[in-house]
Amino acid sequence: MLKETTPAKVHEGDDSLLLKEMGFSSHRGGEKFQMNQWATPSRGKQVLEAPSPETGLQVKVHLRVSVCEMDVEEQGLQPLVFGFFLSMYLIAVLGNLLIILAYSSDSHLHTPMYFFLANLSFVDICFTSTTVPKMLWNIWTQSKVITYAGCITQLFFFIFWAGLDVFLLTVMAYDRFVAICHPLYYMVIMNPRLCGLLVLGSWVLSTLNSLLQSLILSRVMDPENDTGISEFLLMGFSEEPQLQPLIFGTFLSMYLITVFGNLLIILAISSDSQLHTPMYFFLANLSFVDICFTSTTVPKMLWNILTQNKVITYADCITQMFFFTLFGGLDMFLLTVMAYDHRFVAICHPLHYMVIMNPRLCGLLVLVSWVLSALHSLLESLMVLLLSFSRVLEIPQFFCELNQMIQLACSDTFLNNMVLYFGAMLLAGGPFIGIICSYFKIVSSICGISSAQGKYKAFSTCASHLSVVSLFCCTSLGVYLSSATTQSSHSSATASVMYTVVTPMLNPFIYSLRNKGIKEALRRLFGMVATKGPILLG
Repeated sequence: MLKETTPAKVHEGDDSLLLKEMGFSSHRGGEKFQMNQWATPSRGKQVLEAPSPETGLQVKVHLRVSVCEMDVEEQGLQPLVFGFFLSMYLIAVLGNLLIILAYSSDSHLHTPMYFFLANLSFVDICFTSTTVPKMLWNIWTQSKVITYAGCITQLFFFIFWAGLDVFLLTVMAYDRFVAICHPLYYMVIMNPRLCGLLVLGSWVLSTLNSLLQSLILSRVMDPENDTGISEFLLMGFSEEPQLQPLIFGTFLSMYLITVFGNLLIILAISSDSQLHTPMYFFLANLSFVDICFTSTTVPKMLWNILTQNKVITYADCITQMFFFTLFGGLDMFLLTVMAYDHRFVAICHPLHYMVIMNPRLCGLLVLVSWVLSALHSLLESLMVLLLSFSRVLEIPQFFCELNQMIQLACSDTFLNNMVLYFGAMLLAGGPFIGIICSYFKIVSSICGISSAQGKYKAFSTCASHLSVVSLFCCTSLGVYLSSATTQSSHSSATASVMYTVVTPMLNPFIYSLRNKGIKEALRRLFGMVATKGPILLG
């Protein structure tokens, strides 16, 4: 053990910089210091006390030195530590494997409780395997090195399996709650579909949390990703001063129409109980998302024109991009859900419509849309955080668009482009193809309608929805899939306006002026306000 007040001679080396920062010059390296054990020294460190050359006061210096006695004592503990952790690891792996084998081999155990238990056993094996084998290997090889990539990978899986462990324990607690408090309805409530959804939700949420934590930490730890950028310039549509009032008035009018039009739809649906059906439930959600989608871009552009300032900070740009991607993906998912609800199920299976589109399924479809859109938006935004940018950046857009940010990066963007193209095809191309296929099925069903008036009504309803979907999908896919090719900033900005401003503005007209239920609800709403008259105070 270290002796108190043992003289130590300090030599010039790695710790000389530390001494210089404390006021000691390098030629004083041979001066003797008296070590004062005023705190318990950590491994490989001594606490030295010496007078400051400037003030004469006693200062305490921590130096990294080799302590042979401590190393010898710790090396003697290595076999004990190795055997102890190896035993615990083998017990954890073999014990949980036996539970999984027992569950899979015995059909009597195929119940919700044992299903969750088997999943928990698998997760516990993976959770322990992320840390203990590496520690055992380090003791065996007497090497304590781990690479940067290995550290980030271990961190990701450690957070992932730990979060999944917590979620599964929570699910098992809920399972026991149902079994004890509602024993007669246990098998009805904990049906296989709900059990699968609970496990799937646990995996998704744990992945989302682990991905967020790992990417943020990799951004902080990697010294090569210091961008130094603090702000961007949003160039907008035109720099000519005489066009700015026209652009301001045009976009302000479209924004107000979008906000008030969609707000009226939400008020009409919430105030009229006759509109509390699946179709109007999805329409109210779409109206809310359209308001948020437009509000992520247009107010900032209007403020820039009004103040004649094109600056947006780096943090604000990333935030705007996150919410723009979130609500853009959510818009696409809701349009797809509405095509399935009111177009496919209502026309092709009218007799089973209320059975298929029950409230539980409607809520689940909206929830899944939010989760998938948030997951995609988070992934895209965090990957942009890993990019490096030059000092001065001009974005040839009126908002921080994802593909423009990737094009402006000065680091390697191959992975970002791959994720961008995959996300565009998954979130826009996939639903669009699904909608087109469903419309072929719808057309064949409409052709079987004997009434000419019924055919006209069905075709007109489908045509309005298909026009909005086509406008939104085609323009967004055109912008993102053509990002690798050279295209003029004016054409890109015009295409962006079509799916960021025009489409949300058209939705209130399509779903209110052409919808008898919405028009009657609005008429009753305005009639109710008119009959109440002004409120007199006094």
